[in-house]
Amino acid sequence: MFITPLIAAPMAGGTTTTELALAAQGAGAFAFAAGGYKTADQLAAHIAPLRATGLDFGVNLFVPRDDPLSARGVAALSAYRTSLRSTAQRYGAQLPAVAPDEDKVQDYWTEKMALLLADPVPLVSFTFGLASNEVVASLHKVGTRVAASVTNVAEALAAGATGVDALIVQHAGAGGHTAAFLPSKATPPDASGTLAQLVAAIGAAVSLPLVGAGGVSGPSDAKAALAAGAVAVAIGTALIRTDESGARQLHKDALADPFYTETAMTRSFTGKPARALVNEFVREHTACAPEAYPEVHFLTAPLRSAAAAAQDPRAVNLWAGIGWKSAQSGPAAAVVGSFLHEL
Repeated sequence: MFITPLIAAPMAGGTTTTELALAAQGAGAFAFAAGGYKTADQLAAHIAPLRATGLDFGVNLFVPRDDPLSARGVAALSAYRTSLRSTAQRYGAQLPAVAPDEDKVQDYWTEKMALLLADPVPLVSFTFGLASNEVVASLHKVGTRVAASVTNVAEALAAGATGVDALIVQHAGAGGHTAAFLPSKATPPDASGTLAQLVAAIGAAVSLPLVGAGGVSGPSDAKAALAAGAVAVAIGTALIRTDESGARQLHKDALADPFYTETAMTRSFTGKPARALVNEFVREHTACAPEAYPEVHFLTAPLRSAAAAAQDPRAVNLWAGIGWKSAQSGPAAAVVGSFLHEL
C-alpha cells in the first residue's frame, strides 16, 4: 500500500499546507492532505496540486459525532464559556454566543464524501471514529483504499470489521488530537509505553497493514516501530517548524523555546483530548473543560486567534508530541531526508 516507509501526517487547521505535502512527497514521503475543518471546495483546492503530480497520496477526514450534544453537555458548554470570559477580555476577543451551525459540527462530511466519490483519490483515512461499512465499500467501489486511525486493540478490531485496508496506529504521545473513539475510562490513553509496543500488540490481534504514528522523536523511534511490524511510520510534530508548514510562527518558536518543559493532554482548546505544550491556558482551563467537540473548538477559536494576533502564546493551542524538542526548522525535504536516510 505504501511504497515508502515514511508518511507526512495530516495536520488540520492549516499546518499541513499543500506546499508542505508536496515538499514531503517530493523528498520521498507519502503525503496526506488534511481535510479537517475544510469545506468540500477548500478540500478540492487543497488536493488539486497533489493530484497533478500523478503520485499516490491520501486525504484524511474527521468522522463527525453521531448524536447532538446532550442537554447536560450544552449546560457544561455554557458554564465553560462563562469561565473563559476574563481570558477573552484580556485579548479583546468575543466569545460566540450560540453553538456552531450543523454543517460545521458535521465538518461538511456529506459534501466531502460526495467529492471523494465523484473524483476519487488513492487513499482516504478516517480519524475520530469509524466510517460505516457502507462508506468504506463505496470508496472501494471507486478504487480508493481506506485506512482508519486507532489507539488500542479494541479499536483496531472494530476498525477491521468495517473492511478497511490498513490501520493508522496512534500512540498517546502524538501531538494534537487523540484519534481514540471508544470509551476507555478503565484504561485511559497514556504515553507510558512505546509506539513499537503498541504496534506489536495491535499486530498480534489483526492482520491488516499498520502505520505507526505518535511519539516519533527521530529515526530511531521510526526504526523501532518498523521492526515491531509497521509497514510505515508517520511524522507530524517533526514537520511543524519547517518552512512549508502553515503553523503560526509563535507555535514554531514555542517548540524551540526552553521555557516549555512538558506536554499534557487537554480538552481546554477544543473539547477533545489533544496533546499540547503546557501554557497558561492549559493550566487554567483543563480541569473545567467539557467533553464537547467540536463545540469547544469553535467557542475558543476567536480567543486563540486574538492571542495569536497579539503574539502571545499563553492562550494558543501549541500542539506538540512528546518528542517536540527534536523538531527542526528549515525545508521539509531536509527533515524527510534525515528520516529516510536512516530507515
